[in-house]
Order: sequence, then C-alpha cells, then structure tokens
Amino acid sequence: MALEPARGWPEGTSLDSLNARSAGTLMASLGIVFTELGDGYLRATMPVDARTHQPYGLLHGGASVALAETLGSSAGMLLAGGNAVVGLEINANHLRAVRSGIVTGTARPIHVGRSTQVWEI
Repeated sequence: MALEPARGWPEGTSLDSLNARSAGTLMASLGIVFTELGDGYLRATMPVDARTHQPYGLLHGGASVALAETLGSSAGMLLAGGNAVVGLEINANHLRAVRSGIVTGTARPIHVGRSTQVWEI
C-alpha cells in the first residue's frame, strides 16, 4: 500500500512539547525520547538496557511495542488536533535481537481519516 502524501504537523508542534508530555509516564520510565519531526514522520529513540531487557538480556518485545504505540498515538494525536488518540490494533514483527544500544522508531501515516488512522512504524 502506498503512503499518502506527507501531512504537515500542526503549527507550534515541537519536540520539547512532545517530550514534556512524557514526564511521569511509561515513556519516561523506558527512556523513550522524541528526536525528530520530519516531513510526514515522527521519530523517537529508546535505550536497550536493564529497563527494556527481557530476562535473557535481549530487548523485550513489549518494550518495542511500547515504543511503536507511543509513536503512533503521539503522531495521531498531533493530526487529530491534540485530542487523545489510542490504538485499535498493533501488529509487531521482531526481526533481529538487540542486547544494547539505542533503538529508533519512525512513524509514517498510511491513512489519516476522520475517525481512524493507520501508521507504519
């Protein structure tokens, strides 16, 4: 499925304001930080460390999904005029194990409608 043309972010949107909303939330606990607002995408990073490991020393799949959900919901909220947006469904594929470092997620809209949105992250 082809991506729709890039949508502009609302005026006044900033990484500082997005990151400020994360204070005291799961995002802060996991170390998720919004890093880039681009032309039609939102990007964030998350450390791979004790906070995000499963017992075997690998990045926990749930932490990866938390990063993806954070990106999709936050990008969706921006395009919904600041209204709360929650996920209806999430599908995740874990293609490679990671033990340390930083993982990066990028959210791009596939469909932005009046009542639903679909994001590829």
